Amino acid sequence: MACRGRRPEHSGPPEVVRPGAGGQHRSVSILPLIFPLSFSFPQFYNKNEAGKYMRNSRMIDIQTKMAERALELLSLPEGQPCYLLDVGCGSGLSGDYLSDEGHYWVGIDISPDMLDAALDRDTEGDLLLGDMGQGIPFKPGSFDGCISISAVQWLCNANKKSDVPARRLYCFFSSLYSALARGARAVLQLYPENSEQLELITAQATKAGFTGGVVVDYPNSAKAKKFYLCLFSGPSSIVPKGLNECTDGGEERESTFTNERIPLVLTLASTDGVS
Repeated sequence: MACRGRRPEHSGPPEVVRPGAGGQHRSVSILPLIFPLSFSFPQFYNKNEAGKYMRNSRMIDIQTKMAERALELLSLPEGQPCYLLDVGCGSGLSGDYLSDEGHYWVGIDISPDMLDAALDRDTEGDLLLGDMGQGIPFKPGSFDGCISISAVQWLCNANKKSDVPARRLYCFFSSLYSALARGARAVLQLYPENSEQLELITAQATKAGFTGGVVVDYPNSAKAKKFYLCLFSGPSSIVPKGLNECTDGGEERESTFTNERIPLVLTLASTDGVS
């Protein structure tokens, strides 16, 4: 999991930040903001935590590798620059990998401190301050694909009475479905707390119109195990296989695709008849 003991998404109560108020944060909204100018975000991602994403080489390496895997699962046309969305972009580490691979991207995040860190790093993507639980504010068909690294599980926690996880998840997934070009994919790396939380997330994705499933990499490794929710916005497609580690003396070697079914894979049903 993301951390031992107390999970960061349990670290509320949230702060309330009004962008631009008192000059506390620089403007990071390159695109027009359509949300109310009041956001709740967990105190966990403050300036101190944002700084780790600029200095900690291990954290940078992990984020970059997860972004690489998410991009691989998107199955974009080879050699063709695409316009991508990065949900929960944070300090822009995953976006940097997208840029290195020749793609253009827009990042959205709820933490001003994380977006300030992205600006300090001169990241190439456009940045937007926003709450994914209030929806993705883009025109229909805007993006060729979407990635998200370690963000979606935050929507499963209610920091105040008005935060209904199922409602916020559906608002996110339905607006994301609209923002994607038909046939595009979204690959969302996440750390589900338990099977019930994963089922809640996949149920709301299905309700919003997506098909797809959960890809589990390294299912037998406590440290390397990763969950990727692979969503299709067009006709149903085959869910990619998870990676399975090859070990020699305890050291991980080059990853290979497994031909075995992974017991934790959840396949989303067709949306026909889903209300």
